[in-house]
Amino acid sequence: MNTLINGIHHVTSLASDAQRNVDFYVGILGLRMIKKTINFDAPDVYHLYYGDENGTPGSVLTFFPYAGLSRGRKGIGQLTYTAYSIPEASLSFWMDRLVSFGIPYAGPYKRFDETYLRFEDFDGTGIELVANRADVRPGWDNGKIPVEFSIRGFHTVSLNENNIDRTVSLLTNVMQHTLVAEEKDRFRFQAGAGGSGSFVDVLFSPNEVRALQGAGSVHHVAFSTDSDETQLEIREQLLSSGYQPTEVLDRNYFHSIYYREPGGILFEIATNPPGFTIDEPQESLGSALKLPEWYEPRRAKIEAALPVLVAEAK
Repeated sequence: MNTLINGIHHVTSLASDAQRNVDFYVGILGLRMIKKTINFDAPDVYHLYYGDENGTPGSVLTFFPYAGLSRGRKGIGQLTYTAYSIPEASLSFWMDRLVSFGIPYAGPYKRFDETYLRFEDFDGTGIELVANRADVRPGWDNGKIPVEFSIRGFHTVSLNENNIDRTVSLLTNVMQHTLVAEEKDRFRFQAGAGGSGSFVDVLFSPNEVRALQGAGSVHHVAFSTDSDETQLEIREQLLSSGYQPTEVLDRNYFHSIYYREPGGILFEIATNPPGFTIDEPQESLGSALKLPEWYEPRRAKIEAALPVLVAEAK
């Protein structure tokens, strides 16, 4: 069988203030802003992309910052925590760094064979840092965080469900994930070759409240596929399994289909190409506002309505 899904491509969330969002992910976590564009469906709102130096699939966290958006609520039917991979020796560095910026954290905790920290961004978005020795992806030297301590990319996404059977069936029977570990009410699945960036944890949480979307909520999680051809193949499999994926949508940097998993979480399948260097060189990623060609005639009006952002590591 062809490998159709490689792991996580990106995670997209909601925020309430664009500059505070940049301050957290670029300033504190040390991610690179790899793309500054707009919400294609609401051009008066930024779409901000953070990732590693090259914007590699599996490292990309994106946000729609709606000014003044009310805070959401974590619960069932939601991706509640996005975990990043960090080098095993960097745990104390990150604990000290979070304290220095006044970011409360919980942990270190143990899960499976991992040690991790848990905290939230300024809007309540759930973030974890998982220390592990197996991740060989390169770090990015942003001039403030030593490269030997820097974030490598995603490790895991956690899905809270009140009935896991149909979600598990989708992951294993259609999306080519395999069960690799379980602990109490947490079940870990991996895609492709496995390892950091391929893990999906499904949490059986029948007694939690239903999630409410708002600032701090994850909008959707995207899974990586190699090409337009593999995307169409997984789309056909979804259709034949009773799901209703959208038509293929052009997101400039990747092509996308979307569908709801049985617990209500929005899933996306995103192609790896064409990538984030399609409209600006690697060395200047994220430095200018990039618009799809159909919005270029409105550039002056769009830019005038958006706040000026400063992206600096701290």
